[in-house]
Amino acid sequence: MTSLLIRNARIVDGSQDRPTDPVQIAIEDGKIKEIGASVSFAADGELDLSDLIVMPGLIDCHVHTIATTANLGENASLPSSLIAAKSARLMNDMLMRGFTTVRDLGGADRGLQQAVEQGYFQGPRLVICGKALSQSGGHTDYRGPYDNRSVDWYASQLGSMGRICDGVPEVQRAAREELKGGVQFIKVMADGGISSPSDPVGYLVFSVDELKAIVEIAKGFGTYVSGHLYADAAIRRALDCGIECIEHGNLISDDTIARVAREGAVVVPTNITYDLLARRGAEFGLPPESVAKIEDVREAGLEKLEKLHSAGVTMGYGTDLLGGMQSEQSGEFTLRGRYLPTDAVIRAATLDAAKVLRMEGEVGALVAGAHADLIAVEGNPLKNLDLLTGQGRHMPLIMKGGIAVKG
Repeated sequence: MTSLLIRNARIVDGSQDRPTDPVQIAIEDGKIKEIGASVSFAADGELDLSDLIVMPGLIDCHVHTIATTANLGENASLPSSLIAAKSARLMNDMLMRGFTTVRDLGGADRGLQQAVEQGYFQGPRLVICGKALSQSGGHTDYRGPYDNRSVDWYASQLGSMGRICDGVPEVQRAAREELKGGVQFIKVMADGGISSPSDPVGYLVFSVDELKAIVEIAKGFGTYVSGHLYADAAIRRALDCGIECIEHGNLISDDTIARVAREGAVVVPTNITYDLLARRGAEFGLPPESVAKIEDVREAGLEKLEKLHSAGVTMGYGTDLLGGMQSEQSGEFTLRGRYLPTDAVIRAATLDAAKVLRMEGEVGALVAGAHADLIAVEGNPLKNLDLLTGQGRHMPLIMKGGIAVKG
């Protein structure tokens, strides 16, 4: 057994607008054994963090660890071995920004997850959906209007974000295969998207019967479906079909916001990606037809943040960045900080993120029984969210599972 006692930790986790009084954190075998003003614990070592603010390890609820370029069609065609090598670097960079858990929304497989768990790659704890499910001509179908090649190979390429399936029997098989492969939830492309060529935003992707079939498979397995969604009509239809997590949600209406709050669904806004794509999309490899779609959703997404917060909707921190844009992962903090209280911004990457992942008490909180994931920050992020940016330069200590990966 390995153990550590952290002394004088003033905690910021988004649950209040000021740091806690100093507490002691007892860590044993990668988990928090005890936490309180005073603990009786014989540890192998001690660490005094009285000069720093301590936070739970950060959580990003919407990443693509396999997206090595913003041109996702090109990414899908790259050798899986090359994608894995590039993904290892992307994940290590995420960890060095203080993100100790991330939820991959399309692409990462059980093998990549195991590479992290077994220590071959240093990266955040991965929560995966495997390949996102898309119909022909939907989001993640990158063939374009004049390309009718078979897309069967999408499902086996690590660099592919999704797989194509049409009709109830096919979507049932696809969902079952992803669950067999070890995923924690199912992702469905239930609206058009930015990065694919043939699906305008607002396209009601998949039939109602197909969506219900996917949800039935997931719920039967004991998990949930998350939907790629922008337009209000697509969001309402997804809720009708039993989809419980809304990714993006930029064009959601006030009435649907109220419904989401009432029904306890969750939303993961990803505004930093549109902000960057609007300014530098072509530079990062996004095709021109995709760049043209961005303004449809960028401003609307920022406007919805305050409304979602006021309605009491649980929002997870999400970024959805691709390729070279992933260095801006922490920029979502300051972007949201223009519209929301800082404690709410932080909570989206800690306590509320854990709700989105259905991992409350395991991650996103410094409580007994949770993974010993924490970061120490030079200053109070409640007063300055910039302290969570800068590629982790204000974080002298980053710990995942009781092991210091930095500091």
